[in-house]
Amino acid sequence: MPIASVLIYFSIKAVLEYNILYIKNKKEECARVWYHYTAIDEYTRLRYLGAYAEQSTYSSADFLERVYKWFKRKGVTIECVQTDNGFEFSNKFSNSKRDLPTRFELTAKKLGIRHKLIRPYTPRHNGKVERSHREDQKRFYDSHRFYSLADFGAQLAAHQRRSNNRPMRPLLFLSPSEFFSFTVQHH
Repeated sequence: MPIASVLIYFSIKAVLEYNILYIKNKKEECARVWYHYTAIDEYTRLRYLGAYAEQSTYSSADFLERVYKWFKRKGVTIECVQTDNGFEFSNKFSNSKRDLPTRFELTAKKLGIRHKLIRPYTPRHNGKVERSHREDQKRFYDSHRFYSLADFGAQLAAHQRRSNNRPMRPLLFLSPSEFFSFTVQHH
């Protein structure tokens, strides 16, 4: 029997990768921006992470489909996703496209997932995912370098495995993976 996840928090973190390259004995500075997408189950804190080259409604819809499949393989049905009000998620605050659904909203509807927006300018309403971004900065970004989008994605996947297996105080010092397994066994 599938387990229903009432709420999945979604957020995006821009990752600036700054490199100094030497081309023909000339110092060149270059910066690239990649995007780290995060989905966190409200109850178990189980996280799914994704690396993308752009922050768009297309990337967001693709990430939602991947999250849906990942949780479905674990026997979890997602009922609702909560996001901020960025244009990659919704056109609600757009002056010209207010009535046009985004690719993300269409994907959520197709998958039978309710899309909930937080109140504008209140990131604390997405607190679990914002906290996870601070932890990612401390435990991952401060000590890693990325050489391509593929490398970023591979390192982010390894970080996801580590973070889902790290004990957390709110989960009584179980890891999200352990807490999820415990929840499934006692459901």
